[in-house]
Amino acid sequence: MALHSKMQDPWTSSSQQDLEEDTLSSRIQAIRQQLGARLLILGHHYQQEKAIQYADLRGDSILLARQAVQNRTAQYIVFLGVRFMAETADIVTSPNQAVVLPDPQAGCMMADMASGHQVRECWSMIESRFNQQFIPVTYVNSSADVKAFCGETGGLTCTSSSAEKAFRWVLDQGKRVLFLPDEHLGRNTGARVGIKLDEMAIWDRNRHQLLGSANPKLILWNGYCPIHEQFTADNAKQLRQRHSGIGVMVHPECPHSTITEADVSGSTETIIKHIQDSSPGSAWGIGTETNLVKRLAQHHPDKTIVSLNEEVGPCPDMMKTAPWKLLWCLEGLVKGEIRNQVRVKPEIAKWARVAIQRMLDVGC
Repeated sequence: MALHSKMQDPWTSSSQQDLEEDTLSSRIQAIRQQLGARLLILGHHYQQEKAIQYADLRGDSILLARQAVQNRTAQYIVFLGVRFMAETADIVTSPNQAVVLPDPQAGCMMADMASGHQVRECWSMIESRFNQQFIPVTYVNSSADVKAFCGETGGLTCTSSSAEKAFRWVLDQGKRVLFLPDEHLGRNTGARVGIKLDEMAIWDRNRHQLLGSANPKLILWNGYCPIHEQFTADNAKQLRQRHSGIGVMVHPECPHSTITEADVSGSTETIIKHIQDSSPGSAWGIGTETNLVKRLAQHHPDKTIVSLNEEVGPCPDMMKTAPWKLLWCLEGLVKGEIRNQVRVKPEIAKWARVAIQRMLDVGC
């Protein structure tokens, strides 16, 4: 039976929303068994427990996209995450695979801070002022359109763990870096590769102005993650005062002053591995999304694991994926509908794929 695709808001359906948790679970599991290998559910680490429990595979956005590529038997890929992640999966998977996002409103506040139109305006200024001395690098936490811009202008994508390699690839060509959309990851990476803070400039996306160095080696787009920005150096100092001997580990989307104060900085996968490898009895204050911090604490009861700032709540976009929305999409599949399929336009996907492939070619 041929399936047709619908982009719908699951709030229009109330029957699943009112189901008891046990009923939801049993119906989801029944459909998973019915679809078998044709269905692959991917769950990002920042998802709440009641959603990620249904994931076949867990990981960060690029790891999950790679796993989707490797799974050629899956006809339907349901991404428990946010839009840019589902877009990336659609870009790299085959045309015969459909990527589904249970909640179409699950975006990313950071990614939304850089539209393709805004970035192209910034690029026009850079080209006119600096005469092709820059190469754009975009964090994977960006829209497909921004990824496509980088692919079309000789740039590439990167992850938080591969940003340093991407920067060095640009610098080794005698070029300078435009990094977007995360100012903090860009600054932290620039410092690691030897770019001084006074050699950096900031592109103010709202005022359309370049601030800071007039002759920068690195231009930072002034986007940020509203969750990670709340973890501060003072949080680290105060936590150490309350808990003697505790280590501080943070995500590189945190401000530079926080990174400087921390004992360890790394990607989501790096944080998970560091906790797994740490000694029993060790204590850690972690500056990243609270759903992951709580899950790490549950999975490692032999260690003390707390949030670096207990007042920081979960990512509101990650919290939008609820089991009843997953069920709504799965029931659509068995009825002959692909609900909330994420499809990137072919021309955008082509150039975004170029940016992603450059990342892989560089070894990121």
